[in-house]
Amino acid sequence: MIYFDNSATTKIGDEVLKAVLDTMENNFANASSLHRLGYETEQKIISAKKGIANIIGGKEDEIYFTSGGTEANNIAIFGVCDAYKKYGNKIITTKIEHPSVLKCFNELENRGFEVCYLDVDNKGYINIDNLINEIDDNTIFVSIMYVNNEIGTIQNIDEIGKKIKEKNKNTIFHTDAVQAFGKLKINVKYIDLMSVSGHKIHSQKGIGFLYVKNGVRLNNIIFGAGQQKGLRSGTINSEGIIGLYKASEIAYKNLNENFEKTSKIRKEIISLKDKIKDMCINGDEENGIPYILSLSFKDVKGEVLLHSLEDKGIFVSTGSACSSKNKKDLSTIYYVNENNLGSTIRVSFSFDNTLEEAKIFNNTILDIIPMLRIYTKR
Repeated sequence: MIYFDNSATTKIGDEVLKAVLDTMENNFANASSLHRLGYETEQKIISAKKGIANIIGGKEDEIYFTSGGTEANNIAIFGVCDAYKKYGNKIITTKIEHPSVLKCFNELENRGFEVCYLDVDNKGYINIDNLINEIDDNTIFVSIMYVNNEIGTIQNIDEIGKKIKEKNKNTIFHTDAVQAFGKLKINVKYIDLMSVSGHKIHSQKGIGFLYVKNGVRLNNIIFGAGQQKGLRSGTINSEGIIGLYKASEIAYKNLNENFEKTSKIRKEIISLKDKIKDMCINGDEENGIPYILSLSFKDVKGEVLLHSLEDKGIFVSTGSACSSKNKKDLSTIYYVNENNLGSTIRVSFSFDNTLEEAKIFNNTILDIIPMLRIYTKR
């Protein structure tokens, strides 16, 4: 089996699984309990918060654990907009955000907020000058994805954050870093809020975190017994947090090595362009993150190609697993040629993948595409 769908989810790592099982067996107590077992569990969670904060250049009390990226995005967006609505009514995002961001903005637009959806170029980049020109005294919130989950475009988040504050120091800046954390070195100096999901970096599903810079106010969207300073009430997911921290440690310990390895895999697959006609690389071929690659093949339906590869034991996707069941993902039209909208697959990698797997993928594509094109023209 060759698994090239790591942007949808990753297989839990062996060391992560060991840490999770150990926590479930030995630190199963509720971290809010006052007895010794609860205290010991709480101390492990505190250590995990410190470790994650250190990775991103933040502080322990700025980390809030969530069920994943979608919840973190919702808490950030609705929490800020509700808390700051008396100071302004304008919010800004891009047209190519993950659905868990875009649909929040759609809902806020329905509630009366003025929403600006920024265009991107054919490589998926925003025009930073256009963003800054949109910011005024009425702008309370901006959300820009760190790494695009479809084509791997890396936005210059540090420059964006810095320029936002130069234009309006009171504008809150959020980034969805689900596809960036564990793959890029991140520092939150110019970021007010950041969303992360564990199952993209070989941790388990159902765990993530939201970074909230001290001083940023969020109104609750979840109410309960007041855990995590009341922002995200609910029993702490101890094993999830320990697994997320272990996965984060491993990812950042091997950050450069993993980046180099996946870069070689990506480069090998890009070499297909020289061997097959009418193949297109979507996004920034030279500078996109090496973990994600979007490919279009003229006269081939992406879903048919996906299942043809599946028959050969190769697993890819036609795009984001969170939106692939939609009949039309409107965000895709901004960086995929209209003629290739139905002819695109996404291959996404992790440090578990090998260069040999990429070569097998290429040979399989070279066999499959001509046959599928013949079938399509019948």
